[in-house]
Amino acid sequence: MRSSDRSPANNGSAKGRAVVILAALLTAVSLHAASVPAAGADAATAPGTLARPERQARLQAMTPEQRVQFGQRLAAWNALPLGEREERRARYQAWLQLEAGERDSLRALAAQVDAFPPERKQALRAQFDALDDVHQRGWRLGPVLGRDYPSLHPLLAYVSAPQRLALLARLRSMDAQQRADLAVLAQRTPPQDRQALRSELLSVSPAQTAAWLRGKLDQ
Repeated sequence: MRSSDRSPANNGSAKGRAVVILAALLTAVSLHAASVPAAGADAATAPGTLARPERQARLQAMTPEQRVQFGQRLAAWNALPLGEREERRARYQAWLQLEAGERDSLRALAAQVDAFPPERKQALRAQFDALDDVHQRGWRLGPVLGRDYPSLHPLLAYVSAPQRLALLARLRSMDAQQRADLAVLAQRTPPQDRQALRSELLSVSPAQTAAWLRGKLDQ
């Protein structure tokens, strides 16, 4: 069986839907992150996302007026429901884990989305909100992995944070066909055997990944 025969179907309609979903993603992920400056008092736009040492360091560098503004933002943050605060932290951490090129692409797309008429932005947000949690979390990984996340979810679910980061780094180093083949392999592997699959994937050198995938799929 050819590798292309094993891959999930991918047509123009699916690609168009991915673009629409990605635009909706920006309303959920980049709302804060795309507008955060690299430095200065305004970098604390979401005070609750900062660790205490970082918060203290920024406070010490602020003017009295900036401290007042920061305090107001912190009070507004603390007034949010716990679930909303956790969701914003998750979005912010997902943004930090994106590669620089992906952030630049998302910022550019965010600028385009920001220029859309309100009704179009609302429609995009409605489409995103209609997705299940797996799809929404997947798009936090950016435009590359977000498109593949639903099929790769079995490989990434229920793993420790360090291993998840290692797996995401490996996935980003793979091309689209390799990720498609890995998705087939992950779905074919029983849940109790997926940890062994993860460990084996991480032990294979990037240069040998394609050959390893072919061998596993041909078994």
